[in-house]
Amino acid sequence: MKVCISAGHSSKCRGMSSKWLDEVDEARRVTAQVGQNLEEAGVDVATYWDDISNDQSENLDRICDWHNAQGKHDLDVSVHFNASNGQGHGTEVFYTSSAGHEYADAICDAICEATGLTNRGAKNDDSIGGLYFLSHTNEVAVLLEICFGDNENDCITYYDEFDNICEAIDRAICAVGDHDDGDIAPPEPEPPSTVLFAASGTCSTFGGPDDTGVSPSEGLAMWYEPDECPWLMLGKQPSGTTGMARRLDPAVFYVACRFDYSVTPKEMLRGPQMAMVTNADTGVMRLAHIADWGPHEEQTGRAADLSPGLADSLGVGTDDEVTVMYPYLPATPTS
Repeated sequence: MKVCISAGHSSKCRGMSSKWLDEVDEARRVTAQVGQNLEEAGVDVATYWDDISNDQSENLDRICDWHNAQGKHDLDVSVHFNASNGQGHGTEVFYTSSAGHEYADAICDAICEATGLTNRGAKNDDSIGGLYFLSHTNEVAVLLEICFGDNENDCITYYDEFDNICEAIDRAICAVGDHDDGDIAPPEPEPPSTVLFAASGTCSTFGGPDDTGVSPSEGLAMWYEPDECPWLMLGKQPSGTTGMARRLDPAVFYVACRFDYSVTPKEMLRGPQMAMVTNADTGVMRLAHIADWGPHEEQTGRAADLSPGLADSLGVGTDDEVTVMYPYLPATPTS
């Protein structure tokens, strides 16, 4: 199997850039790491990025020419990061052919299963009017939008889960290419080195415009104004409501537990550290922001309240078993 991977854009004709992420720099980092992973799996790999082109047209031609000059191969991959005025979030992969669809599905699902990023799905290139890379390369091709580089929550997940993202991509490619046993199985994250809070038990969901279990004016224990936690909030207050609980974005991964403020003070819980939430039956794990204190265990008997998006990604429903650990501290990379 041979795979050719290129990073989008050029060092002289750069893509999206925000205060959290530069597309050219990070696309090259992903390209290099995925290439290394594939080589270690026994795949013939070629990687490329452009340091010559001065404009977009030249850059697109140069990248496609490079791919088409690599001889017969199984897959062309272009690595990009998305942008949408800070509102979009998640991963999507574009394709044209039926074979490309299979790769796109596998890669998108694997990234999202490994990280908790919103799964925007595999998308036929025809749906957006045609991407130059996909229409000007000769082999089966996919274009990856790893996450939204102008969305802070996406960027936090990307940096925390970089290794898992790259391993998910190479395992998905190998699976579809029949290089291994066909299982898409991203590795489990390393266990946290320090846990200040842990809870196990049943769960339920809460928050968002459709949660009529909370009043239209109900607030949150951790946050007092939407501007304090924009990564948790919808852009506008839902009609007929005034409280932050109904303004929570149900697609964002967040959790509420009965934290002990003497061990994990509210000021700590409002910080950047996230919790790891695990489906007790399947072992599927997702990172989640701390959003609230609860549920009322004496009344419900439950250990955690999850966002609808988090519950869906974990594959759990009301009264299914989960575990929550806070904080989640990923292993420090070694040089």
